[in-house]
Formats: sequence, C-alpha cells, structure tokens
Amino acid sequence: MAGTDFQGAPATDSPDDPRTDRVMTPMDADGLPGTPLPSTPPPDATLPDATPPGATPPGATPPGPQPPSALLSAAPGASAVVAGLYHRGQRTFIARGSTEYEGGDPADARTRFEIGSLTKTFTALLLAELAARGEVGHHDSAVRHLPPGTRYPAGAEAITLTHLATHTSGLPRLPPGLLATAGRRLFANPYAAFTGADVLHALSRTRLRFRPGSRLRYSNFGVGLLGHALCGAAGGGLSYEELLASRVLSPLGLSGTSCVPRAGGGDPEATGYRRRRPRPPFAIPGMPAAGAARADARDLLAYAEALTHGAEGGGAGTSTKPPGPPSAPLPGPLPAPLRTALQDVTRPRLTMPRGRDGLALVWNVRPLPDGSALYHHSGGTLGCTSFAGFSPRHDVALVALANCAPEHGNTLIQEAYDALARLIHTA
Repeated sequence: MAGTDFQGAPATDSPDDPRTDRVMTPMDADGLPGTPLPSTPPPDATLPDATPPGATPPGATPPGPQPPSALLSAAPGASAVVAGLYHRGQRTFIARGSTEYEGGDPADARTRFEIGSLTKTFTALLLAELAARGEVGHHDSAVRHLPPGTRYPAGAEAITLTHLATHTSGLPRLPPGLLATAGRRLFANPYAAFTGADVLHALSRTRLRFRPGSRLRYSNFGVGLLGHALCGAAGGGLSYEELLASRVLSPLGLSGTSCVPRAGGGDPEATGYRRRRPRPPFAIPGMPAAGAARADARDLLAYAEALTHGAEGGGAGTSTKPPGPPSAPLPGPLPAPLRTALQDVTRPRLTMPRGRDGLALVWNVRPLPDGSALYHHSGGTLGCTSFAGFSPRHDVALVALANCAPEHGNTLIQEAYDALARLIHTA
C-alpha cells in the first residue's frame, strides 16, 4: 500500500488499532477517518462560558471561558469525560460521570485515562531534550542508537531520528509479526504480548515502503523504535518509562502521568470501554513510546501550557504570563535543556505544498489566517480517547479525555478541535 506524497497534507493521528494499516489521507481528523478539520471556523461561533449542570470542576471556578459543555456528551459510550481549558493565565475544568459504569469514583481533573498516541508527543519532547543536551542529533541515524547487534533492512541506516518523529521513515504502520502474536487478544489487548525484543527482531524482517524522507506514512512502529533509540542514546540502562519520568515528567511536575496503571491508592483511573464493554488496561510493552502513557486532565493541560509558553520563546517556568490557579505547579525552574526542548519540539519540520498544514516533531500544525498556528494531536486505545491542542500566540490550550474507544458516534476529538478553533477565532 503506497504512502502519501509530500504533495498531500500531513496526516493526523488515528486510534491505536493494529487492524488498521491505511494510508493517512489529507484532511483526516485524529481517529475520525475522512472528517475534515476546519480551515477557518465560522465567524459567528462562540464558546459557552458556563459550567454545565452536573459538571464537577475541582475547586472554585475562576472567571473566564469554560470548556464547552458539548464535550461532555461528545463520547456517548463513555462513563467519564473530562475537559480542561487554559486561556491567558486561567485554567478551568469540567467533568461528568464516574470511572466505571457500575460504581467507581466521580470523574474530575485528577482522573487518569489512557492517552494512546498522545504519548508520541511526549516522546518527541524527549527527543528534543536529548538533542538539547547534545546526546543525540536530530539527523543521527536511528540504528546508531539501537542496541548492539540489532539487525535492520537495506536502506534503514538512512532513517534519522527526525524521520521517526515525523512519520517519514518508510517503516510500515505496524511491526511485522504483531498481528500473528496478538491472536485472540486482537480485539482486547493486541500489543500486550509483543516485547521490546520482538520489536527489534521485527526490524530485521521489515521492508521499507519508500526512501526515508521522501514520503509520509503514519507509523506506530517508527515512534516505538524512536523510544528504543533514545534509551540507547541516553545510556545508563534506563527504560523508556524511567527516562521519560526523569527528563520530562518530573521536571514539569506531571505527577499524574506515567506509562503503567497504578494499582491501589493515588488518583483514580478510568476503566476503558468499547461498545460499553469494559476493556483490560491497555498494554504496549514493546513500544511504550508509541502509546503507553496514562494522564489526567490536570497534567495534560499543564503540559500543553508549558508547550504554549515554550513555543513563544520563554519556556515554561520563565513565562511572564499571569500564572492563574495552578493545575500542576512546577517543582522549580526547568533545566535549560528542557526549556530549549519545549521550543524545539514545536518548530515545523514539514510543509505540504498542496496544503497549508505542517508537521513539527509529532505535533500536527494548522496555520491560522492571522499568521499564528494551532498545534494538535490525539490518541485512542481500545478503551479511551484523548485530544490536546494549543496555540502559543493566542495563549490558549484545550484537552479532552473520555473512557471509550474512538468508535462510531464518538465525536470528542473533532468537537474539541472545533471548540479550540472557535475560541482562537473569537479571542
């Protein structure tokens, strides 16, 4: 199956469902094949400014815009939906439901959800952080940093770390052998039995679909390998989870984010649902960099805010913007490499000649009529849906989480994107 030429618009993310190995087509919304993202929001669009009945914002609600109440009904298969909005120094949250259909804890900004491919944006920031330290170069050959003895196909030495982070490596969407390994877990937990050793072995069985850097094809496999390469470059024998925590999560104060479920105690975790049936916790041990993270709305919004300020040039922790009520206070000044990385990760790497859209490291970039940009990405597992977007110039970010799969009738991603675009338009 052919990839998408650079003459087409950059594709956005889709659910982490290994049964789908489709060409990423222009104007596909994250997880909503064929649904176009709006190039310009309607001129009369407004953003609701009231917390809907039944919503449970954590603590007092500061003045200013609220996440639109329509997001709470955009994922009808979910027992819990939480959304957060950052706008010019103010953070607000809305929520509905509970972590399970039968019982569970009330959902709020501290409820953790599987975020699927939103994990890839953290991996991109980790790449930028290692580059800022001089531990890797963006254009290093990826195989240089893989474990010694890793075999790879002809032409793979030309794949750079940036190719992996922009889906231009020529690697297929999924590693060879994954579907066969999944077996009866295909509809429940398809990646669970595919180990890191399996991923590296799969590279030796892979045929590149195109010359690296010449075309674009979305690849979970590629970002999964990027995680292995970054761990190799950092040294010290750290796992992806440990490296991400030490370089990104801890400095940003994202204590509610991790790559594994938390058993007992701590913040509640939402049970994932597909067609209203509970799903086991999503496991992707061989490619955690592509989709293993869990996060709450508080952390995701703090993360998006840090990117918003980093892309403006100040870096989180050094911004002069009004602080607002904290969602996840920074534990202290950020390390210089991370401040640099927050700017570098949002620098556009690709622009599509037949469209206006672009691609940064993992993040999709939508240019806006006023010369600014809207960055966005989404994620999906077989039990959860997630979205994050932000605009640095407009000092705004929106996140949304639901505990149901990105299936028919789930419009959370599109509605979250639309709401963010409307807010930017009316600001």
